[in-house]
Amino acid sequence: MSIFENGWKGNILGGLAIGIGGAILAPIVLPVLASVAKPLVKATIKGGILVYEKGKESLSEVTEVFEDLVAEVKSEMAHSHASENIGEGGHAGETA
Repeated sequence: MSIFENGWKGNILGGLAIGIGGAILAPIVLPVLASVAKPLVKATIKGGILVYEKGKESLSEVTEVFEDLVAEVKSEMAHSHASENIGEGGHAGETA
């Protein structure tokens, strides 16, 4: 077991064996890995698209609520400004 005592470092035969083994097994292993990985990658992409669409929809709803609040605040400000002008004896359409 002298191969394992000093490891694979510096051992040309060990490196050669790994290289040849990889060259022999690659045509067998790669298609199997590809057939397993492809559905996983497709599912991941599909999930990403669904999350993106849901996020886009949620952002639209939040934007709509925010715009409604801004419109209400502007309306209240205009109404209070107009009532202040009327209360001071001015007309609703006048500005100071």
